[in-house]
Amino acid sequence: MERVIYNAPITMTNQNTPDPRPSLYDLTRPQLEKALAEMGEPTFRAKQIWGWLYVRFAAEIDDMSDLSKSLREKLKEKFVLRRLTPKAQQESTDGWTRKWLFELPDGAEIETVVMEYEGERRTACISSQAGCAMDCSFCATGQMGFMRNLRAGEIVEQVVFVSRVLAQSKESLTNIVYMGMGEPFANFNNVMESVTRLTDPDGLNIGQRKITISTVGLVPGMAKFAAADTQVNLAVSLHAATDELRSRLVPINKSFALKDVAKAIREYITKTNRRVSLEWALIDGVNDTEAQALALVEFIRQSYDPAEEGRNMIHVNMIPLNPTGGFRGRAAHRVQAHKFSEVLTAEGIPNTIRARRGIDIAAGCGQLKAETN
Repeated sequence: MERVIYNAPITMTNQNTPDPRPSLYDLTRPQLEKALAEMGEPTFRAKQIWGWLYVRFAAEIDDMSDLSKSLREKLKEKFVLRRLTPKAQQESTDGWTRKWLFELPDGAEIETVVMEYEGERRTACISSQAGCAMDCSFCATGQMGFMRNLRAGEIVEQVVFVSRVLAQSKESLTNIVYMGMGEPFANFNNVMESVTRLTDPDGLNIGQRKITISTVGLVPGMAKFAAADTQVNLAVSLHAATDELRSRLVPINKSFALKDVAKAIREYITKTNRRVSLEWALIDGVNDTEAQALALVEFIRQSYDPAEEGRNMIHVNMIPLNPTGGFRGRAAHRVQAHKFSEVLTAEGIPNTIRARRGIDIAAGCGQLKAETN
């Protein structure tokens, strides 16, 4: 089957004057119905437009062929369809990972990745912010600084774009991870609104359990997420199990120390009865040591109620560090990675050493940075 990356020309733009019109993707279903009523249109039109947005992946308002020309003109007067302009696209040499650089109307830029696997699994890694304020030392996004939060519609549009591209090859998106640029819980309301939109059964209909939101440990956001009572998965980017080391690697640890994160995880598991993933970028000679593995075991013991056998509710995902220009550390050696894993396994803690993906196009975890390589 012929692979399609994108079937429209890539444009290099500099949009100095952002279009003031909102995107149709900025609207909730009730807001769309209200906008149509104000145009003198029946509310059933909202269902048609919703289908064009989230099921048929219309690229332009004029593609909505079962709408009258007059309604399409009204829509174009008040709304735009797309706020993301693709500037560059790359595909890994193994053909399993693709990445796009998008420009937003105010000139901010973000990156989005799709990872493909044997079988039908297709995972979109999406951004929630342009840049990131968390300043994690080994992360390219943190190294570029923070520009702004993304609107819910801008988050959703990344998924629609990927879905449109996959549809051209008769493929479908199956999973979504909020592990691209930005800290999702620092943009909590827009992220959760985007989840509502992406899981809408009349739209993309992505199952909540097929979505994962990753945080570096923003404790207030973790509490709000637990209270939201969804089936969406939670991942915590931990990377170190002592405060001294974690504060160097993940500076937000100075505000929310490991004991606070452990308490938040414990409360999340108690409230939701859902498993938590701990993400760990293995850095040679830094956090791949036996001492750090044992400290991680102790952290996990603080993060569950032993009476509930909570260790089975925590899974550690390890991945050798992906290289970035602003960090001098190196990926842990395979032998050391397996030694680290063996410490966890001996304590009955589920864990996986993940394969690195898309490294040759800087599309791996921690590598996203808004620039054309």
